[in-house]
Amino acid sequence: MKLTTKGRFAVTAMLDVALFSDSNPVNLAAVSERQQISLSYLEQLFGKLRRAGLVDSVRGPGGGYVLAQSANKITVANIVSAVDEDMDARQCEGREDCVDGGQRCMTHDLWSTLNQKMFDYLESVSLSDLVLTQNTRSQTSVHPMVHVK
Repeated sequence: MKLTTKGRFAVTAMLDVALFSDSNPVNLAAVSERQQISLSYLEQLFGKLRRAGLVDSVRGPGGGYVLAQSANKITVANIVSAVDEDMDARQCEGREDCVDGGQRCMTHDLWSTLNQKMFDYLESVSLSDLVLTQNTRSQTSVHPMVHVK
């Protein structure tokens, strides 16, 4: 499985936009600061996300990015695929030449099934699911009391 920081950062950044947009564009510098992701890296990712139709850019003062679709229509699989993330657990990448001599390995079907299950799971989780989880966590967090003497 080759889900790298590119896919994780893209999902994190999209979640940030969904959480902080409130119908206003979200500035990538703010996302960069909140999520500790390089601004130049975010710019590259958001170029791909925009081309995939997941975000729209808004120019000018107060500009930034907004979701191009409803958060319940954007899946984690959409986001990861948009940034060209490779989610293939097979060493042969589907060519079935896993072992020397161009033959299929004994565990090819296992890794192919894992790929499908992983994709199905990521396809089943929407950005709105992640927003709900994050909001629930925020509401149930226990904040220590500060006592002033």
